[in-house]
Formats: sequence, C-alpha cells, structure tokens
Amino acid sequence: MPKIAVLTSGGDSQGMNSAIRAVVRTGLANGFEMLGVRRGFKGLMDNDFIELGSKEVSDILYRGGTFLQSARSEAFKTPEGQDQAIKHLQSRAIDYVVVIGGDGSYRGAQALQNKGIKTFGLPGTIDNDIPLTDYTIGFDTTLNVVTDAIGNLRDTMSSHERVSVIEAMGRSCGDIALQAGIASGVDAIIIPEVEADLDKIAKDLKAGFERGKSHSIVIVAEGAGNAVDVAKVLKEKCGLDTRPTVLGHIQRGGTPSAFDRVFTSRLGHHVIELIKQEITGVALGIENNQITYHSFNEIFAAGRNINEQLYHIFNDLI
Repeated sequence: MPKIAVLTSGGDSQGMNSAIRAVVRTGLANGFEMLGVRRGFKGLMDNDFIELGSKEVSDILYRGGTFLQSARSEAFKTPEGQDQAIKHLQSRAIDYVVVIGGDGSYRGAQALQNKGIKTFGLPGTIDNDIPLTDYTIGFDTTLNVVTDAIGNLRDTMSSHERVSVIEAMGRSCGDIALQAGIASGVDAIIIPEVEADLDKIAKDLKAGFERGKSHSIVIVAEGAGNAVDVAKVLKEKCGLDTRPTVLGHIQRGGTPSAFDRVFTSRLGHHVIELIKQEITGVALGIENNQITYHSFNEIFAAGRNINEQLYHIFNDLI
C-alpha cells in the first residue's frame, strides 16, 4: 500500500488542519496509508511520525492552527539535515510527502524533490505572498479577523476623537493591510510595495477632522513600518491624538472561514488526484477559482506583486 506523509511548516495559518484532513481522508478513500509528521521538517529529522486514520482527523475542520504543530528548522537547510530526513522517509517506505507552508517550506519541499522524494506544496501562509495562486490558506480568515479588529477600534477611536494606526502582518506583501483596509473603509493604507507619503497622509487626516470627522484609521503592513513609529510621525505632523495598535499573532488565530475550509478541501483532494496521475514536484494553488499547480521553480521565478487595481480602487474610494 503506497504511503503519504503530511507535514506543516513555518508559521501556522487557519485552515492548515482542514488541509490535513482533506489530504488524509481523500488518501484513505483511494487506498493510501497516511502518516503525519509532527513539528515540520524538524520532525522529519527526528523521525517523529504518527499514523493518521479518519478518526485522527475528526473534528479538526473548524480548528485554527495545526494539530501536527509546526517548527522552523535551520538544521534541515543543511545537506546533512536533509539526508537525515530522507533516511527516515526511506526506512518507512514513504512514497510521497505533502508540505503545507509558505516560501521557506516550499524550498524545503523542493530540496526533498531534488533528492528523489516525491513532494507537493500547499500554500499555507496568512500573508498571501505565494506567487501563482490568488489566495493562500488562512488569508481569507485573517482578513476577517483584521476587519473585525478595525471595527472594534473604530468604536473607541470615535468616542475619543482619535487617530488609530493599526499594524497588520505582512513583511514583504501588503495584501492583508490592503484588502482589510478596503473592507474597513480606512483613511490610509501603508504597504511595502508602495512608498508612503506621510506628509500627505497627515494633511488628509487633519483636513478630515476639520470637516467634522470624529475618528480616522491608518493601517500599516509590518514590512512598511511599525505602528508606534508611524503614529509618532503622524502625530507630530498633524497634531492629532494618534494611538498605535499592533494586532500581532491574534491574526493567526480563530476558526477558519467557510472560504478557507472549502479552499483547503479542494486543495487536499486535488493532491491525491495528481498522485494518481503520477504528477509530483509541484505546488498547488487557486487561479480564477480553479485549482492549479506549478513546479517549485516556476513559483520561485514568478515573484509576487500587489494587486495594483485594488490599490487604485482604494484611492478612488477614500
């Protein structure tokens, strides 16, 4: 009976459990033996495997995080670490490995593929920063978390006539800040892909209060600056009571949205279909609502750009 191992690596994201469940149950339905690897690539090197049946993945569809747990491993980046992991995979006669994670996880999956292990990647990261997929696992849920947080902050900012500078995750990709900002009707969005004009933002904030606004909200992606520094500069430039809020790891938590549950179910199911077609060494995604796949090399070469149309839409709406 062919064997498939599943692992989650890097930062956790809502929907990882749903993806594990989909891979495992579809695999079982098609006659595969399923195993889980605890703590990502570190678990591969430590030989930390568990058997996964239908029962083991019950009641995880709607749970955030990853029950297999995740860890970053510098040791796995070395040839020695990779050889150690491969030794354990071969000793257990594992035929395929499904890696759920972001860019670093994909590079780990590619390293295994290059050494003869048949691998797949599923885009597990809230940042939405994986090329050649419209969405990544957890991004939609995070948008809802951030949008709700902005709504809560708006209530208290309005009560005290303040400006709120909210810091969202996104080191190299501003999608969370951009899309949550549009969904929340914020006054300014600061993202790493577009150079911010703090003088103009401060001028616009001040003009808004002079027109009778009772509050203003600025959202900044962490890769473009931190909320404390941005709030300090804006306060100096516009003279308004400006308060920073860092949302932090609350953005990674919460029950996966319906979109993320359906999305990951489709991804997990399609992995098994690709195995049956003898297609390996690819990462899956969604483009124009169709599940697609590309080689790791194609993804690394593609690069990820902000949706410029959405940024223009925001500028026309403020």
